[in-house]
Amino acid sequence: MPLVRIALRRGKSPAHLAALRNGVYQAMRETFNVPENDRFILVSQHDADEFDCDPNYLGIARSDDLVIVQITCNSGRTVEQKRALYRGIAENLSADPGLRAEDVFINLVEVSKENWSFGNGIAQYA
Repeated sequence: MPLVRIALRRGKSPAHLAALRNGVYQAMRETFNVPENDRFILVSQHDADEFDCDPNYLGIARSDDLVIVQITCNSGRTVEQKRALYRGIAENLSADPGLRAEDVFINLVEVSKENWSFGNGIAQYA
């Protein structure tokens, strides 16, 4: 069960935001074996003074179109699956909504299965 948070600067269209959500979800389905309908994605837009990212960290030239994708998921996936996920997200977001790969920042947070409750106060995976 991934929980996805996408952060970007304010001002993008609803179609742009939908493309971000769809591109990340598609990559998770293809590389992380995420089941259909396991879709929990939050998008937050920030004013420029609320979105502070180094434009050149690690020699990667980032623009004001930077998108930060943070995915919290169950632990246990291989390094190859993670690499495939990162590549898939970058490729999908390059295709639509047209981001440069340099502007796709991804952070994966792995947790134990008992750290989830999907409702009703129950730890469904515990």
